[in-house]
Amino acid sequence: MTESSTRPTGVDKTLVGRSYAPTETYEVSRVKIAEMAAATGATHPAHTDPDAAWALGYSDVVAPPTFAVVLAQRAEQAYVAAPESGIDFSRVVHAEERFVHHRPIVAGDRLRTTVHVDKIVERGGITLVTTRAEIADDADAPVSTVTSTLAVRGPEK
Repeated sequence: MTESSTRPTGVDKTLVGRSYAPTETYEVSRVKIAEMAAATGATHPAHTDPDAAWALGYSDVVAPPTFAVVLAQRAEQAYVAAPESGIDFSRVVHAEERFVHHRPIVAGDRLRTTVHVDKIVERGGITLVTTRAEIADDADAPVSTVTSTLAVRGPEK
């Protein structure tokens, strides 16, 4: 029996409003920032060269804006992978991602993420699941908010 066949067949709408505790601390490194910059084609030297970042007033290399998705998606797994969610990830298509940055992410940051299930809506055999990942630093100051919508296809008929 496969994992997906042992999971519930529908997304559990009663989980709207639930929050999932902060993830383990993620230590942002120069290497991870450079990898994301390369993967996304972000070529500004401040993503890889500390001197270029310092010249712009950053304490270290600065992450591309989409770096926050790395933390958000790791944290979303607490919800998406939970059996009670009813989400079969093999049936998921990524629908939308929005970012609100409260400050840039830089190498040396120690960040934690709390995930909130904000909305679950069914439309034409698709369930749209919207989560909000709140990323904060060691002082609990907000860093980024990532809002993500997943489209979960219904069971095949």
